[in-house]
Amino acid sequence: MSPALAYITGASSGIGQALALRYLRAGWRVALVARRAESLQAWSAAQGAAADRVRVFAADVRDVDSIVQAGHDCTAQFGLPDVVIANAGISMGIDTADRGDLEVLRTTFETNNIGMVATFHPFLAPMRRRGSGRLVGIASVAGIRGLPGHGAYCASKAAVISYLETLRVECRGSGVQVVTIVPGYVDTPLTRGNRYAMPFMLSAETFAERAGRAIEAGASYRVIPWQMGVVAKLLRLLPNPVYDRALAGRGRKRRRDE
Repeated sequence: MSPALAYITGASSGIGQALALRYLRAGWRVALVARRAESLQAWSAAQGAAADRVRVFAADVRDVDSIVQAGHDCTAQFGLPDVVIANAGISMGIDTADRGDLEVLRTTFETNNIGMVATFHPFLAPMRRRGSGRLVGIASVAGIRGLPGHGAYCASKAAVISYLETLRVECRGSGVQVVTIVPGYVDTPLTRGNRYAMPFMLSAETFAERAGRAIEAGASYRVIPWQMGVVAKLLRLLPNPVYDRALAGRGRKRRRDE
């Protein structure tokens, strides 16, 4: 019997790559998806992974046909995954007054939202027929309350949380579990350019281990680290005038031209 299979998008760096390594070390097979297939091939070779343990698929989650085809190719060539992790995502600051930033907003939604749904699409019906599988979406604590300069990212991650909750309810009783992972601050290329304090930051490796345990436990919703979950709940309870004053001077996310 073949080892279990994890399918991970955005696997060429950061959280995605750390998750891939975590699953490899745990004895799983991994199907890795990213635009830069050659970098994934090089990374796989550097890990010394056997050819029957890793398969690389080149796809852009913004291109629906591309990412859907990657899912079908994985099932045909490597098998139906046990876990699908929709991790690919981007984060850039925007200013609504800037016409060019509307395109940044469009790109963010195409990547973080449409890309996630398209990632799950080729696996949902086969998993339901099999009666098992886990669909995992990577959200963010930024989706819980709006942050200055983060309009695109916060909105996209709020949509991720709501979408995954909807999908979880729709899959109830089918054997397919939907897991929402909500990272706080993780040390990745996505966060290293931030111009504000990032409390309770985790290494990508530590985050991946905790996320892997939550996925295997079938958690419906997990904030990692838990301290950020407490912070997020407290922020949610603040009256709007208090929250607005507290966030007024906070550093903003870098925009595309910065």
